[in-house]
Amino acid sequence: MFWDSVAGVYDVFVNVINRRTHLALREIVAGLVHPGDRVLECACGTGLLTGVIAQKCASLTATDFAPGMLARARRNCAAFGNITFEQADITALEYPDDSFDAVVAGNVIHLLDEPLKALCGLDRVCAPGGRLIIPTYMNRDGKGNTSGFATAVGRAGADFKRQFTVESYRRFFVDAGYGDVSILLAEGRIPCAVAVMTKKGGARASVDGCAAMARGYALP
Repeated sequence: MFWDSVAGVYDVFVNVINRRTHLALREIVAGLVHPGDRVLECACGTGLLTGVIAQKCASLTATDFAPGMLARARRNCAAFGNITFEQADITALEYPDDSFDAVVAGNVIHLLDEPLKALCGLDRVCAPGGRLIIPTYMNRDGKGNTSGFATAVGRAGADFKRQFTVESYRRFFVDAGYGDVSILLAEGRIPCAVAVMTKKGGARASVDGCAAMARGYALP
């Protein structure tokens, strides 16, 4: 698996190559988590956001599909006693409806074959009134050209399924039925846009609405 193979060097990208973006991203996400929150983090990677979330919340379930990434996240976040690490597939979450006050899925939407299926699952496990917090790298420039980062990482083996500008990223969530999308931008060498939505109504109504959008959604 590509992400297991790069787990050992991913922290160099986080802390050196794209340090400015990630410092801003950590600050943004920390400001969106509240004391007392039960938080689910999907695609936690090596713990880029895990530590700052844990500092702010009551409990954190941090998940990733790649065992190598999870192992490194455990080491990086060993000082925190309120984190449970679990292997999980973001497109097939097994947690009960309305389980979490905030759901975070960082830098993964652009990698998925079925991003709307993942979004429906994230929405389902988020409690009504809770927050969906979904950061993703912006890998197209203002003219619609693929960034050098996306090209290089794709050649290395990361299979990017789609490439976003800030506006096309906002449109992705609007088209999925979210009317209150806020976008917060972490500037840097490879910028990252954080989409923030509030879960409205019951889980079943939200999932049915998202599924309906998925049937008619045209991929960017």
